[in-house]
Amino acid sequence: MPEGSRVVIRDLLNRIQMEYLEMPGLRLTSWQAQRLWNLDQTTCDEIFATLVREQFLSQTVDGAYLRRGTARPSLRVAV
Repeated sequence: MPEGSRVVIRDLLNRIQMEYLEMPGLRLTSWQAQRLWNLDQTTCDEIFATLVREQFLSQTVDGAYLRRGTARPSLRVAV
């Protein structure tokens, strides 16, 4: 991946982390995130995969992404 692309991805990762920190309980599907942040599906999937791998986000069984530690006890979270 070219250096410029890595910088753009890191900037997007930081922006999306900030959005999740500023809005506790934010819960988005990939499609919703694509619309909200004007991302293509590949970029969105890469960003969410990175944030899950870094243990910042979790993905619920219905496919939504939320910040780790914000799930209600009755909500099953896919790892």
